[in-house]
Amino acid sequence: MELVADDLHKRFGATAAVDGVSFAAAPGAILGLLGPNGAGKSTTISLLAGLLRPDRGTVRIGGRPLGGDADPLKRRLGLVPQELALIEELPARVNLEIFGALYGLAGALLAARVAAALELTGLADRARDPPREFSGGMKRRLNIACALLHRPAVLLLDEPTVGVDPQSRNAIFATLEQLRAAGHTLLYTTHYMEEVERLCERVVIIDHGRVLAADTVARLVAGGAAASRLTLEYDAPPDAAARAAVAALPGVRGVELAGQTLTVTTADIGATAPRVLECLAARGLSCRHLASASASLEDVFLSLTGRSLRDP
Repeated sequence: MELVADDLHKRFGATAAVDGVSFAAAPGAILGLLGPNGAGKSTTISLLAGLLRPDRGTVRIGGRPLGGDADPLKRRLGLVPQELALIEELPARVNLEIFGALYGLAGALLAARVAAALELTGLADRARDPPREFSGGMKRRLNIACALLHRPAVLLLDEPTVGVDPQSRNAIFATLEQLRAAGHTLLYTTHYMEEVERLCERVVIIDHGRVLAADTVARLVAGGAAASRLTLEYDAPPDAAARAAVAALPGVRGVELAGQTLTVTTADIGATAPRVLECLAARGLSCRHLASASASLEDVFLSLTGRSLRDP
């Protein structure tokens, strides 16, 4: 089922937490929702899940608008919150049985769904153990299992890998990739750019409650929001005239000199690097070391938000 956010607004007093957010998440795909702390990601998730009512705008699931608390359309949603929602003293299987009962499952169907959720998240061999004995990553996987019992068409995941070890992170990724392959719609929020680059076909970047960019990872990186870097070292640093000549070359966005190292930023490093080398060689400057770095999703993120990934 397609999940659509259409011009969502939500204010808390004088603060516009969500300010005209619109995007669509397609079935059989994982949409990444990125933003600094305080950007409005969790509020957006709460609006999509029906936990908060938008001041304006509409959430649609499979073309139908999401209504109030009793709307049966909510049964098509699953939510994996940031905070763990587990009963630490009860066995993992009992945790799942309680959540399943809340979804209206019972008897053989509940037992089958619990077994399937444990198997999918790699916890079948720990079904009798309580979460208090689990690692942080295992708890996160059980948290995901709880959200899958009612077979939601749309799954909302709010930073599901915070504080988990690499093995558990890979297990979570495998689970999400299986759900994607089965045709589920997934919305995934995280601070980790490498997770988005691995999992997500499309990305929405928000800050101050507004959408700054929405596209595929490849097009965002190639679209000019961030620049690649060419670093050149010389025995004698290029003088002001040489730097000005480089700055005037097609495709060059910026030129900086630090000691004997010249850094050139460009949207197209393949086309720009030969021009820079030829320009400086014509002035008698021979490069002794050359390095390049292509723009990444993190570069795009920082160029749009102007803040570090974790600072509020």
